[in-house]
Amino acid sequence: MDIRKIQVTGGSSFVLSLPKSWAQKHHIQKNDPIGIITQADGTLLITADIKGISSQREKEFFLKDYAGPDCLFRCLISAYITGYTAIRITSKVRIPSEVRQMVRLYTQMTIGQEVAEENDTSITLKDILNPSEMPLDNTIKRMYTIVKSMHEDAITALEESNASLCQDVISRDNDIDRLHWLISRQYHLITHDPALSRKMNITAGAAMTFFQISRTIERIADHAVTIATNVQNLLLLDFESDCDIVIDVETIQMFRRADELALTIFKRSMRSFYDRNIQEANAGIVSLAELTGLYTKLKALSIQQKSPASIYFGYIANSIARIGEYSSDISEIVINHCIGEE
Repeated sequence: MDIRKIQVTGGSSFVLSLPKSWAQKHHIQKNDPIGIITQADGTLLITADIKGISSQREKEFFLKDYAGPDCLFRCLISAYITGYTAIRITSKVRIPSEVRQMVRLYTQMTIGQEVAEENDTSITLKDILNPSEMPLDNTIKRMYTIVKSMHEDAITALEESNASLCQDVISRDNDIDRLHWLISRQYHLITHDPALSRKMNITAGAAMTFFQISRTIERIADHAVTIATNVQNLLLLDFESDCDIVIDVETIQMFRRADELALTIFKRSMRSFYDRNIQEANAGIVSLAELTGLYTKLKALSIQQKSPASIYFGYIANSIARIGEYSSDISEIVINHCIGEE
């Protein structure tokens, strides 16, 4: 840390000299305007960018440095999340078709990424999305709506033995991944770019809260996929076995009741976030005990099946319980956020 003493001129003006190396790096000249921003914690941010222009970051991937297309795909996602605005993939030889296919998958799985230039030995990707046009709260609301419908449909598929509905639930997980990656990207951009933070009117701390909630919702979506996958396994077991796998009405109703309770905790946690309501968040955490009791009964019923189906029933019951637990995690994040804002 560079420590400098405050000087007083004219009896009332406080003067602080700027580091020469910083001024030279940003081409600061005499009489140039400098931006001073008061942060939430009382610190001052000094910037040469008074127009609020977001910085552009470029990343280049040399194809020879990566083991295969899958490794490259993971690195592309990382570059997207960490906020690179331009990505270039280069090779000394012709880029293989499987790499080009992976790049197309990347543009489909991310929001705002497009191929700007392409030839035999290079591909350039550009970010065409203005982050301020995608507010974090709108993205979270969309994630919540999708995940809630995924869980409702997964249990409906169990009730109706509907394999196509299971597949529909599983496919929607891609939408959740795309939205979660977008929030992760915006979080990184906001924490590293004060200009964007001001433009979106959100602090780094608030952005962190959105990121934590997004990550938790994404995990809840994974359990919707787990439920749908295990319903598919039950239906396949029913098809392949000589005897029908029959779930009595009471058990079906108990699964539905447990799922509705888990989703109620989920809804309450999200409502507490948007209302900044600590009491509502705490009530959601307390209600988890009732779901735990239902989960214990469902596990016992699953064991009573005395067939390979009991394994799938157990997985479904476990995922329902995990929805409630992750929802209570959101409530804890809300409480932390509300206390931190006081």
